[in-house]
Amino acid sequence: MKFINYLQSIAGVGIFPMISLIMFFIFFTVLVVWALKVDKTYISDMKNIPLDNNNESTQL
Repeated sequence: MKFINYLQSIAGVGIFPMISLIMFFIFFTVLVVWALKVDKTYISDMKNIPLDNNNESTQL
């Protein structure tokens, strides 16, 4: 039996792909808006974390 036969037996199964597409679109839209609005010094600080030797979290 094919997988499509199982899906056809579920009531309202057609809404799930639409919900997934909407969630995908909203997530990446919010991500792009955040990336464009974030402070550039924050991006610079995050970029330099692996190179920063004075990071207090690594000093135990």
